[in-house]
Amino acid sequence: MNIYSDSSHTALKYLKDTEVNIKNILLMTDNFNIKDSLWNSAFPFHSSVSNNLIIIADSFNLSLFTLINPCPTRYSDMAGELNSVIDLMFLCCGSYELDYYSIHPGNCLSLDHAPLSIEIPIIEEVIQSSKIMIHPKNNQETAFVEEVISSFKSLDTSVIDDSDKLESIVNQLEMIIDQAWKKNTKKSRISKHSKQWWMDKYSQSLNNYRASRSLENWKNFKKVVKNVKRSFFDEKIQEVINKRKCL
Repeated sequence: MNIYSDSSHTALKYLKDTEVNIKNILLMTDNFNIKDSLWNSAFPFHSSVSNNLIIIADSFNLSLFTLINPCPTRYSDMAGELNSVIDLMFLCCGSYELDYYSIHPGNCLSLDHAPLSIEIPIIEEVIQSSKIMIHPKNNQETAFVEEVISSFKSLDTSVIDDSDKLESIVNQLEMIIDQAWKKNTKKSRISKHSKQWWMDKYSQSLNNYRASRSLENWKNFKKVVKNVKRSFFDEKIQEVINKRKCL
């Protein structure tokens, strides 16, 4: 969470007087405009405003951790005015990954504040690039449903008089669905162009245009897409309406 509190401490007063429901905050940082001996040993005084800041940070389960390289964060170009520490970073309590931050006084450039930085580890994640699926309203879906129904009908469920027989039937049902699924599914590559409303049979209209590059085929393709999308989203809207009626 990024907070800038002016010299009147407006942001801190708001957070102190307002119930702010923000969960899972990892850090809170920026210019708090508070000089205090708690984070600057060169400053001799302690401010009650600092207490408010600590209380606010604690309400978000955050703490001010020890700096790797303690030094001023604001550099004054006015004669007689000392450099100060007013940029702070509060980190999530009890976190082994987020337990320190750094100040970079050499990277101020034209600014009078030094940047603060922290390394946030990111867990390595395998991003799935393909999935096994059956496209709706096509031959594979019809074949899948028909095979499952046919196999279900052939099961002998006339005598299920104990838990073992019931479990056996359930296992057979699971195996039937699994086999029908594997037989009729195909691998589909996931991309930013993937669309739920697209079906294989619509590819023919697109291929016709690509082969001829004619305006007529392009219009036919756009018409097909328009009708399909309208039908798909009308169906989704109706599903939402039906669900709300059940609530």
